[in-house]
Amino acid sequence: MQILVTGAAGYIGSHACQRLLADGHHVVGLDNLHRGHITPMNLLAQQHPDRFTFIQSDLGDTPTVLAALNEHRIDTVLHFGALAYVGESVEDPLWYYRNNIASAIGLLDACDAAHDAKGITRFIFSSSCATYGDLPDDRIPVAEDAPQNPTSPYGYTKLHFEHILRDYATKRQRENNPIALTMLRYFNVAGSDRSGLLGEDHTPETHLIPVALNTALGKRESMSIFGTDYPTPYGTNIRDYVHVEDLIDAHVRAMNTIEIGQLEAFNVGIGKGYSVREILDSVKRVSGVDFPVLEGDRRAGDAIALYNDPTKIKSALGWDAQVTDIDEVVASAWAWFKANPNGYDD
Repeated sequence: MQILVTGAAGYIGSHACQRLLADGHHVVGLDNLHRGHITPMNLLAQQHPDRFTFIQSDLGDTPTVLAALNEHRIDTVLHFGALAYVGESVEDPLWYYRNNIASAIGLLDACDAAHDAKGITRFIFSSSCATYGDLPDDRIPVAEDAPQNPTSPYGYTKLHFEHILRDYATKRQRENNPIALTMLRYFNVAGSDRSGLLGEDHTPETHLIPVALNTALGKRESMSIFGTDYPTPYGTNIRDYVHVEDLIDAHVRAMNTIEIGQLEAFNVGIGKGYSVREILDSVKRVSGVDFPVLEGDRRAGDAIALYNDPTKIKSALGWDAQVTDIDEVVASAWAWFKANPNGYDD
């Protein structure tokens, strides 16, 4: 296939490019490098000079995206490009709506106009479990039919774009030019590719495992956790952590399985949760460093437990997480952090 990956220079997007190239596809990576890194793009271009092209561009630059779709005969788009910090979305919601929705509509305009207005044939959207918001205990684990009531602008941008994609798919169906459309709602993504080439490097870094690893590396004096009195076995809240390579495998399976004219939504998570304390204990075991942890009060809006019901994705795509042991997830990330203590440093 000829595949466009948006947000290609980010954590998940770069891992997607790596897997697709390993599978023999031709890949065009698109990223504005606002938070992505040029280093992984260069590394992949060195490994696959004939099958990987990187274009620095914004999603909303429809003429540039359209030219790329036509020049490289793109038939499939994996759309990862988005701003993705919940707190930041509360502080600056218009930026999030402008980037995650308005610019993404520009991407869809290009996808629709490509190939003499025949359009692309497959679109896979990186959505989020944030579209569900706060769910009652009887909806945990979370199935795809759970009510979607986001609690942040970030969650709303993901949900709104799901609605836009549904309407776009309906339009294509009405024109007798259907598209295969998949929306994947991720839970917490963690780990690094186990070859050691790519890793997770965010600025700012807010994700639990990288923050803990940076503390183990001595880049932070300590780290904080929020809420130690939850009604859970370890007193801290519980989340579902899916290894980044398993997540990308879900995209590949959707790309290869969902047929033209189908529209599907799947949750992607391992189907069990780990508490914050379990994560920190794992980082300490794997790194061999017993770093200080400061305990704070609960944060408003933090759910007690949130983890996936993987029944639908297992049935429809044959997907099952291969990495479910948290020490294995952490070890893959720790190997990259040790080798790259300053991240990509670009």
